[in-house]
Amino acid sequence: MDQRFVGRSGLAVSRIGLGTMTWGRDTDAEEAAAQLKAFVDAGGTLIDTADVYGGGDAEVLLGRLVRDVVPRSDLVIATKSGLTPRGPRSRNASRKHLIAALDASLARLGLDEVDLWQLHAFDPEVPLDETLAAVDTAVSSGRAAYAGVCNYTGWQLAAAAVWQQAVPGRAPIVSAQVEYSLLARDAERELLPAAEHVGVGVLAGSPLGRGVLTGKYRTGIPADSRAATPHFAEFVRPYLNDRSRRIVESVTTAAEGLGVSPLAVALSWVRDQPGVSAVIAGARTHAQLTGVLRADALTLPPEIRQALDDVSAGE
Repeated sequence: MDQRFVGRSGLAVSRIGLGTMTWGRDTDAEEAAAQLKAFVDAGGTLIDTADVYGGGDAEVLLGRLVRDVVPRSDLVIATKSGLTPRGPRSRNASRKHLIAALDASLARLGLDEVDLWQLHAFDPEVPLDETLAAVDTAVSSGRAAYAGVCNYTGWQLAAAAVWQQAVPGRAPIVSAQVEYSLLARDAERELLPAAEHVGVGVLAGSPLGRGVLTGKYRTGIPADSRAATPHFAEFVRPYLNDRSRRIVESVTTAAEGLGVSPLAVALSWVRDQPGVSAVIAGARTHAQLTGVLRADALTLPPEIRQALDDVSAGE
């Protein structure tokens, strides 16, 4: 699998990253171990987690696998801090909370340092300079090698990146993770141009449109799908509409013409968009991950890429 630099930094990652949002809840330890081994065997390096995934269980599970299954040196481990779904606030980007959350993540992972620490969401109630002071502390203290943001708008990313660039010695923002797929192209309006301007690499989350672009929902909701679970049903529902169906049909037609899966077409489209350093693809099972890894071989012909651009643009 090809490796790419993240923005203008020296951090190199596999162009497909493994997401762990289902680990510790829908994906058990045995499945997770099979996924991680297959991912590394295919040349994957970037694995993305967060302190809120599985209530922290995803980090615990990843830490065990790094200790027992895959060498730490084979991975680029990224985690996130800043969401507080169990507290009085939905997010907390204060310096105190962020550093405590990062320390808790490191304890669960059994690590002294993560390769990439991401601020999980912009917090309008906390001064941005305070939030970014936590980034400087995390990097200067050796808790994180690099820092990034997640779910920021274009102006929020630009403000954070420029602030860090303004004074020598501050830890730069190297990445911005955002949902990006044929079903979710809002990032193109502001986030992607801002990222290009400030030299930040984009990590594309949910590149398969929360699973909808695989075509699994074309005739209904499968009993074993995310949309059939109480904790993911509302996550998938926004993409079960007429616009999405039109795009999925176009992806399916392209896949049939190329002799590949709809998953491969959808993943290849976003993976090779300008500014994208890596796509973050989560898989509940080892079988699902196998399809993702096979998709890495596909490069879309320009005319098919243009047709998909056209059918999904302007929304």
